[in-house]
Amino acid sequence: MTTRAGGRSSGPFARFNLSLGVGDDPADVAGNRARVVRELGLSGLVFLRQVHGRDVAVLREPPRARPGSGGVAPDIPDVDAVVTDVPLLGIAVLAADCVPVLLGDARAGVVGAAHAGRSGAASGVLDAVVEQMTALGATTERLEVLLGPAVCGSCYEVPAAMRDEVEAALPGSASTTRTGTAGLDLRAGLTRRLADLGVTRVGTDPRCTIEDPDLYSHRREGRCGRQAAITWLDPRDARDARRTPPRAAR
Repeated sequence: MTTRAGGRSSGPFARFNLSLGVGDDPADVAGNRARVVRELGLSGLVFLRQVHGRDVAVLREPPRARPGSGGVAPDIPDVDAVVTDVPLLGIAVLAADCVPVLLGDARAGVVGAAHAGRSGAASGVLDAVVEQMTALGATTERLEVLLGPAVCGSCYEVPAAMRDEVEAALPGSASTTRTGTAGLDLRAGLTRRLADLGVTRVGTDPRCTIEDPDLYSHRREGRCGRQAAITWLDPRDARDARRTPPRAAR
């Protein structure tokens, strides 16, 4: 999970903005993205042109990067999740209040990433990405999931009608803000939905984007950059996972 630290962006995007869609200098964004590839030792890196939907891109081979891009492929348009079994290919989702979700099954050698904003979370983007991962051999029992930093339920104020609508689609997401108004806790709703799907190995980064100045927050700042949640398949981890015998049932 990246933060604002480091990077070459300036102004409202300072410093480590990784989004091409917020008005930042494309050269600065390209430099920031290339740095991610170098420092993580990846063979390539893919971002998405997110639209708050539930469509999933499935990558079975490395996408072609532009010359001079530092290994960063062009953004995949009009999707909010991506799944791959290509070793050392980084897959990334961007966020600045929405929930970035990383998923992996090391034994199957499959990883996924999803951008779960209010609309995508309610429309089932996690269901869609889990479905695509299981089609590549993952199992819900083995899946490990991280819900990244996002606006928390105490800060995410919405109209009561919107809270009730999202709660109906994503049970467990309704909350009350610290001022007593209607709110949403998307990470709570997503955790409950994952449990319904059979995924129980779920961790949550507790940071709230509104409360943490080291993170970008659209609701706090308006015009700002985006941090990224990035995952990749390390072939050594996959190899070790396959060698480890399954746990005995109790």
